[in-house]
Order: sequence, then C-alpha cells, then structure tokens
Amino acid sequence: MNILLWISQVLLALMFVFAGWMKLYYPPEVLAAMGPPNQIHLPDLFMKFIGVCEILGGLGLILPGVLRIKQWLTPLAAFCLLIIMIGAIVVSVMGPGLKEAIPGLVGGLLCAFVAYGRSQQTLQR
Repeated sequence: MNILLWISQVLLALMFVFAGWMKLYYPPEVLAAMGPPNQIHLPDLFMKFIGVCEILGGLGLILPGVLRIKQWLTPLAAFCLLIIMIGAIVVSVMGPGLKEAIPGLVGGLLCAFVAYGRSQQTLQR
C-alpha cells in the first residue's frame, strides 16, 4: 500500500506543480487558447491563486514524507488538492461538458486515495 501511495503522490505532485507553473508562467490569453473552445474563463488573479495553491499542494504531497517532518501535512495537502479538483470538475461540466471532466475526476480520486491512505498511516503512528 505504501508503494501505491508513493506512486500516486509522485504522479500527482508532478501534475500539480506543472499545472500550477503553467498558470503562473503563461498569460491568460495563451491559457485560454490551450483549452477547449467553450471553456469558462475565470478571473486572471484567481487563476494565479489556483496556480500557487497547486504548486504548494504538489510540494506538500512529497516534501513531508521525504524530509520526515510534519508528515500530517501530506494528507492535508491531498485533501486541499481534492477541493481544487472538485472545482475543476464543476467548471468543466458547466463549460465543455462531461468528457472534459474525466481527467479532473481521475486526479480527484487519486487525491482522495492519498488523503485517506496517508491519514490512516499518520493515525497509526
């Protein structure tokens, strides 16, 4: 189980750090052009905030376990990222449709898996 959790954490961390970096690096017009044509456009400052949250959450999935300090932060980061993914699913369903919400659903399920698995391990210590 520990190996599955670590694989999930690394994949999620890579995904969220990359997605957050894209939101911070690229201008809003470029991000809008990358998405589907009928995508809902959120305010620029909100997108930057989400980008910062994704980067911090991605780091929070990995660093506490690697450094072995404050390991309770890992399930907290996974839960917070789950909330972001729920928002992404809602925005996807409202805009482009259900098909575009599938990656968000998969990411959200992985976040829930990590949050539950790591919280159980933290409680056992």
